[in-house]
Amino acid sequence: MMLPRRSKASVLIFLLPPLVLYGVAVLFPIIQSLFLSFFAWDGITDLRFVGLDNYVRMFTGDGVFWRAFANTLGYLAICLVLQLGGALVVASLLIALRRGAEAVKTLYLLPAVISTVAIAFLFARIYSFEPAGLFNQILDMVGLDSLKTAWLSNVDTVLAAVSVPEGWRFTGLYMLIIYAALLAVPKELEEAARLDGASYWQLFTKIRFPYIRPVWITTTIMATTYALRGFDIPYLLTNGGPGQASELTTTYMYKTAFTSTNYGYASAISVFIVVECLVAVGLILLLLRRKADA
Repeated sequence: MMLPRRSKASVLIFLLPPLVLYGVAVLFPIIQSLFLSFFAWDGITDLRFVGLDNYVRMFTGDGVFWRAFANTLGYLAICLVLQLGGALVVASLLIALRRGAEAVKTLYLLPAVISTVAIAFLFARIYSFEPAGLFNQILDMVGLDSLKTAWLSNVDTVLAAVSVPEGWRFTGLYMLIIYAALLAVPKELEEAARLDGASYWQLFTKIRFPYIRPVWITTTIMATTYALRGFDIPYLLTNGGPGQASELTTTYMYKTAFTSTNYGYASAISVFIVVECLVAVGLILLLLRRKADA
């Protein structure tokens, strides 16, 4: 149905403020970073045009950048398993829960509203080796004291250790989104499937999940892009250490800009992060929609 001319004007008037805010807060910094990525600049002296030198250095001559990129992919994988896998399992269990569903939702959602600084300090205590933190105490109690380690100082465990708090933090948020989508699944379809003798797994794979696929795609995009831009908890817990064992592209970009004062190269890394997120979104849409059409 065509909107009247006055209605279209009203829609544009109401859309204008958020579009202006989005342009100033999101698009302008991206364009500014793209511009600065072609220059060498320390924040004080004049800009010096270097063309594609920052990108050539990033792709061919910077081993730390590629280590950070590999760490980011590992960080992304752990976050997605915890956030999407955990959210889907908990949301599915909540559907079958008769009592206490509201309390469970509140408990799972609580980490999403806690300050990231508080979460970082909490997990720093949980991972502590001396004095023994909660994690090492549990290992000691169950007779696995040989596995006790300094989780944030061990190069073999630090990446997983900084990924878990981020995964835990947003599991509740994505659980709530998926739970709302599962509640919208028509009960008649489920009842018909049960009458035909469908198992719980068949009910989930043939009825529920196909119905919530659009929500699942949106949630996957949200979780992926947020993990690729993850910064605060890893930075607060380890600052990218030990060595570059937990360095992410975001923490490396931050230190390149504000520790090394190489704003041009840091801007090139930030452009890479934006492109990385766009490519990830494109791949998610392509894979999930192709699977839906199969």
